[in-house]
Amino acid sequence: MKKTISATEVARNVADCVNRDHYQNVTFVLLKNGSPMAHITPAGDKVCTGRDLADALAEVELPPEEARKWSSDLRSARKNLNSLPDKWR
Repeated sequence: MKKTISATEVARNVADCVNRDHYQNVTFVLLKNGSPMAHITPAGDKVCTGRDLADALAEVELPPEEARKWSSDLRSARKNLNSLPDKWR
């Protein structure tokens, strides 16, 4: 769950915000003068899992030309990915 909150409100209630972040998985979007400036998110949580991405993509319906372009872009991106170094060597 996301909640917008002013920086002043966070300063006044930091302990409550940290507890809600940790125990209730609330993500806070900090506003300064009405504009988003920072996020407080639960530690160790992923912003988007592979399953989240797959679910989101399953709902998208692209026109055929856009689907071809997207597929081409995906192939190109995969070619440009570098393997992560093996930490165990």
